[in-house]
Amino acid sequence: MEEQEYCDGGVSRRSVLGAGVAGGVALGAGAVDPAAAGVLPAKPRARGTTLAQTLVKSKKKGKGGYRKIVVGPGEPHLVRRELVRGTKKGERRGARRGLLAMGQLTDMHLLDAQSPARTEFLDRFDDPGSPYAVVLPFQGAYRPQEMLTAHVADATIRALRKVRRGPVTGLPLAFTVTTGDNVDNTQYNELRWQIDLLDGQPVRPDSGDLGKYEGVADQTAYDTAYWHPDGPPPGQPDDTRIAQFGFPKVPGLLDTCRQPFKAKGLGMPWISVFGNHDGLAQGTVPSSPAIAAIATGDRKITNLPPGADVGELAGQLVNNDPKGLQTLFGGPSRQVSADPNRRPLSRSEVIAEYFKSTGAPQGHGYTAWNVATGNAYYTFGKGKVRGIALDTVNPNGGSEGSIDQAQLAWLTAQLIKGSRRYLDESGKWVKGGSKDKLFVLFSHHTIDSMDNNTGPGRVLGPQVRDLLLRFPNVILWVNGHTHRNSVLAHKRKKSAKAPGGFWEVNTASHVDWPQQARTVELVDNRDGTLSVFGTIVDHVAPPAPATKPTSPIELASLSRELAANDWQERTRMEDGKDGRRGAVEDRNVELLVPTPFKL
Repeated sequence: MEEQEYCDGGVSRRSVLGAGVAGGVALGAGAVDPAAAGVLPAKPRARGTTLAQTLVKSKKKGKGGYRKIVVGPGEPHLVRRELVRGTKKGERRGARRGLLAMGQLTDMHLLDAQSPARTEFLDRFDDPGSPYAVVLPFQGAYRPQEMLTAHVADATIRALRKVRRGPVTGLPLAFTVTTGDNVDNTQYNELRWQIDLLDGQPVRPDSGDLGKYEGVADQTAYDTAYWHPDGPPPGQPDDTRIAQFGFPKVPGLLDTCRQPFKAKGLGMPWISVFGNHDGLAQGTVPSSPAIAAIATGDRKITNLPPGADVGELAGQLVNNDPKGLQTLFGGPSRQVSADPNRRPLSRSEVIAEYFKSTGAPQGHGYTAWNVATGNAYYTFGKGKVRGIALDTVNPNGGSEGSIDQAQLAWLTAQLIKGSRRYLDESGKWVKGGSKDKLFVLFSHHTIDSMDNNTGPGRVLGPQVRDLLLRFPNVILWVNGHTHRNSVLAHKRKKSAKAPGGFWEVNTASHVDWPQQARTVELVDNRDGTLSVFGTIVDHVAPPAPATKPTSPIELASLSRELAANDWQERTRMEDGKDGRRGAVEDRNVELLVPTPFKL
């Protein structure tokens, strides 16, 4: 099969139509090929990254425990050697060569906060003190900052565009990958916002009646469980977020956040990976005509029917029982403006929409085969580095991930093709393909969150991990989903004939605190080891929001502060690791791994 190749942002029609199961996108930047690699600069380029400064929650608490965001010191790369022995930091500086630099965006959750398909009322069952908290799959049904996701995405895209080069290698970012949950509710308008934001096109983050805001944050159907930036209607008390948790009043925000703006755009190739919110309603249940009718219609459900059994409902939704949807959408409602652009998209429709883009490469990783089949996995790359994008979304439902047997067979074939030798299931060396590749995997779900066995023949995370450990050419797996920075080492057994293993790098989301991205760089140390550098990037919005924010950047600043004060996160994540920022060993890191073949 032919690979897609592009030059000056375009691809030939022949190469797109000729790509199939084994096809992929060849990112044409020379930095992907070790032959074009360069000597590392004397010191990292800290500008625009958390090497220079960090953003942290202030130790000082205001009313209701509300905390501002302040500037903290920069964090150097922490060297992690779990997969190698006998190495010392800095001893190879003169000989090292950069191989590849790339960016990662993840869990943008571009969200139509006014959509009737939103079920914000379920979120209160996850509040602190609720008997259903953590147990039920209702987390993320509502966030106070959810009307500002487009502005955060723009600010994060601007941050990666500003960085432009790998901080350690100095190589241009060859591409940026978005590792799933690009949208929140499979809606057409949300997907168009994502594509247009990355491409640098005009964006209008509004839906329904463009003359007014119609969602839980307005005053029409006032409910004190939600944050109302305009404050309460006359004669009504402040909502609990303002009264108890110190959230600010920001009059006019609901009009300001809906204004059109021109996105900056990445200014580099970008690749998209499929997440559960990209393929399932609310990231949990398969779409249906009933859900589509609610999403595009003029009635918004505001609560569960009186007497509904919450535990029973949760079980029905997880098991795709139609009675669950009947209950979910059978409660009291309010009238809103209908909008056909809120229609849910099928997998094939989502994939096809990525071909309607002004950015490169065409299809953003997907090929004509992906459109035809609805399968969202593919390969990409050029030179010695080969990217594999997995589709870890279970189409049968459930927020957690897994793959099917066909994708497992495809993945195995790709690994064998790019490995001259690998370990069979008994641990013996066997011959593979004619050329060696360095494999970097991308997916939405982490290994630990691939535990969704709904439906026949599902393959879970441990089985995929064990397959990868048979292939020393696999050095890295980059993913999202958890909304938290995390870095894990996956070691081969001590009895294996090949030392080492591979690294799993998980990056926080753009919708929840801390709203960060990451750069990832591969370095040949020319001493029998490779280094994977991960560097955290905060979006470009200032730490302190304006009193009356108007620009997209000012709105992104407000969103970050609101996210840092989420009332559910306060009690759940105060664990000494600053919540979803993770620990220091999860942020700016140098990850050592044995070189699997001569580069």
